[in-house]
Amino acid sequence: MAALRYDIIGIGNAIVDVLALTDDDFLDRHDMRKGAMALIDAATATRISAAMPAGKTASGGSVANSCAVAAGLGARVAFLGKVADDALGAAFAADLRDIGVDFPSSAANGGAPTARCLILVTPDGQRTMNTYLGACVDFSAADLDAEAIEAAAILYLEGYLFDPPQAKAAFHAAARLARAAGRKVALSLSDAFCVDRHRAGFLDLLGSVDILFANEAEICALFEQNDFDSAANVAAQTVPLAVLTRSEAGSVIIAGATRHHAQAVATQVIDTTGAGDAYAAGFLTARARGLSLEACAQLASAAAAAAIAQIGARPDAATLAALAAA
Repeated sequence: MAALRYDIIGIGNAIVDVLALTDDDFLDRHDMRKGAMALIDAATATRISAAMPAGKTASGGSVANSCAVAAGLGARVAFLGKVADDALGAAFAADLRDIGVDFPSSAANGGAPTARCLILVTPDGQRTMNTYLGACVDFSAADLDAEAIEAAAILYLEGYLFDPPQAKAAFHAAARLARAAGRKVALSLSDAFCVDRHRAGFLDLLGSVDILFANEAEICALFEQNDFDSAANVAAQTVPLAVLTRSEAGSVIIAGATRHHAQAVATQVIDTTGAGDAYAAGFLTARARGLSLEACAQLASAAAAAAIAQIGARPDAATLAALAAA
């Protein structure tokens, strides 16, 4: 077995986030469904970028955000994703490395530019995302770093990336590498629209998954159930550990017949961007340390609360350090 160098290694979309505060009228003018994530083409990305108010730019993507938060909580973290050899690609890599996330992926020469996600936050804290996937969708098994995967306690896979055939193949190959090395595999379903597109593929992948992250809508969609309790019962019989989030209703952690209900940490909601990513980061960080499910949920809930109490997907370094020390 390879020596353990990382607590977590993530694989996901390498996206530069551009986040701005706006109002419902802006969403209406650009035909956006509030709170949803839409995939857009390069021309639409250019049009929305030109119309957006000035905002904040940072490396992003769901699992990349989780990796960044986990690093802030003291975990040893790496991330694999595809960027282009352009200014945004360089900015993405530099930002991750600056916050302590190892990024061994090589930039691609030629092809599509680095991906970006245009995030509009309305006064009620809801975030509406418009994503141009660019280079990140070209991730394939050739982009895997076998040595790094085998050296990580937990491999964390992003459902958003589970679209191109080569990415599906990469997920299965990465899971095989991790499990052969005696490591754990975690999967985020990411969004109900991902589940609707790839239900059969996700169900097939679950045979290699040790930890499943999903919110209420996602888990109901995956198992085609009309209510949360029914979906949770199916999850209990399907995966060793299901981590199911329910926004202000907290979360439910299911390990076989064992269930732990964790309350959400009360806080003022400023921006919901990245709440689920921060929750996963807290949970996986605690799990890699061998903590109890209750302790995992506690750190996860605290990290999620910190994320929604400020603008942007990642709590600041001081906040994360305080959570890690608590």
